[in-house]
Amino acid sequence: MKDRKAFFDTNILVYAYDVSAGAKREKALKLLEMAWNKPEKAAISAQVLQEFYVTLVKRGLDTYEALRIVEDYAQWEVVTNDALLTLQAIKNSLRFRISFWDGLIIAAADKAGADIVYSEDLNHSQKYSGLAVINPFA
Repeated sequence: MKDRKAFFDTNILVYAYDVSAGAKREKALKLLEMAWNKPEKAAISAQVLQEFYVTLVKRGLDTYEALRIVEDYAQWEVVTNDALLTLQAIKNSLRFRISFWDGLIIAAADKAGADIVYSEDLNHSQKYSGLAVINPFA
C-alpha cells in the first residue's frame, strides 16, 4: 500500500473477520492494518459497507457487533452512490465487460482518487481506467 491510495473491495474486509479463512485472513489483516495506520490513504464505498454488514450478519455475527464494526470502517473515506456514479458503473461494465457491481467498485475507486483496488473479484494486475487491481491472495 505504501503511499498510494487504496480502495478496498468487500471481500478483503470479510476475510479479515473470517476466522476460518487461514492465510487469506492473515493477508487481509495485514492490508487493513496498513490502512488503519494511514487512514487518509484508504477508501471504500457505501456499497462495500452494505455488503460487508450483510455478510457479517449472514455468517452469524450479532447485528449490533456488525454495526460497531461497520461504524469503524465508516471513518474512512466512503464514496456514496449517486446517479453519476451509477452511470459510470454502467459505462465501466460495458467497456470492460464486467458486472455492474464490479463496474461500481471501479467507479467508486476512481472517484476516491485511488491508485489501487484490492479485490479478489477483479482480474489481478489488470488496469481499469488507470486503477491497478491487486488480488492479495493470488
